[in-house]
Amino acid sequence: MIWTWLHRRPLLLDVGLVILVWVPTVAAATVHAHPFGGVLLVTVQTLALLLRRKRPVLTVLIVMTASLVMIGLGIWLLPIQFAIALYTLAATRTPRAARSIGPASIVVTALVLALTGHYKEFGDSAARVVFLIAAWLLGDSIGSRQAYLREVEEKADRLERERDTEARRIVAEEQARIARELHDVIAHALSVIVVQAGAAAEVFQVEPRAAERPIRAIDTAARAALADLRRVLGILQDDPNAAYEPQPGLARLDSLVNQVRATGLEVALEIEGAIQPLPAPVDLSAYRIIQEALTNTIKHANADHARVSVRYGGDLRLEIRDDGDGATNDDAGHGLTGMRQRVAMLGGSIEANSPTTGGYLVTALIPLGDEAR
Repeated sequence: MIWTWLHRRPLLLDVGLVILVWVPTVAAATVHAHPFGGVLLVTVQTLALLLRRKRPVLTVLIVMTASLVMIGLGIWLLPIQFAIALYTLAATRTPRAARSIGPASIVVTALVLALTGHYKEFGDSAARVVFLIAAWLLGDSIGSRQAYLREVEEKADRLERERDTEARRIVAEEQARIARELHDVIAHALSVIVVQAGAAAEVFQVEPRAAERPIRAIDTAARAALADLRRVLGILQDDPNAAYEPQPGLARLDSLVNQVRATGLEVALEIEGAIQPLPAPVDLSAYRIIQEALTNTIKHANADHARVSVRYGGDLRLEIRDDGDGATNDDAGHGLTGMRQRVAMLGGSIEANSPTTGGYLVTALIPLGDEAR
């Protein structure tokens, strides 16, 4: 706990280190020749350690210079300050050129020590050089470990950020998917209900019994929409006990066409090729594309007839065409965007335009692949 507290206050730690080193080395310097010079040089060396964290190279140069002067005067002591400076430089991830000053300073010091001749005992001089080398190697080892730990932490942080980004992407995609489902369910049901309600209102005053058919169509559309809403909300809530109908697919296409026919729009349904089981995402998307295209026809096209074509093969091809106003169908911006998103997620393509022959045409091509065959 104390070490953690000190580690958060590096300046206080360095001041304590300076005092701890300065007191014994000054005391040792006073018993040698040139005591005043020894005390001064030791003080310069020790105070330079206050710069070791921010300016490790400068610290080594100052301490080395003072050490060389002390060697020349014959009062060089155990190089504690020099060792600390070398340790700090080695432990700091400085550029390679700057780090080379550390080993170079050891070599220069060893040469000066040997050439001055003040220290006749080889073992004493070698011990001081070995002490400096050990300090450098220790700092290099600890620096490498710290760099490795920083790299691990940075990698962990990067992975955490990537997980957060991926989680946000998944949430955004799920929200977009749910929004498309809700739009398709509600827009289609409301379109049918509005048309049938208008038809019922027109005939009710003249022939009340004739209003029974559009009212039943409203009831059917509303019940189907409620069932789809329960399914979507059940998936959203992830309730294992929720009871809801399975997702719609092309098998329910006849029911969809009958709902649309009840609005007064004549719809022809054509199935080409051998019917084959489809992956759930393809089956649902194909149904929703046809549903949305017919909904747009009811709402915007002012059409009398529509034709739905489903062709099975290597790809699933959907065509929905009407004889309406054509370009006015472009008003269905959100619906077309939803269709494009669905097809894009399946790796397919979609076109929606007004042919020269009139009306409006939506063509979707969805690759099936081996999984669907």
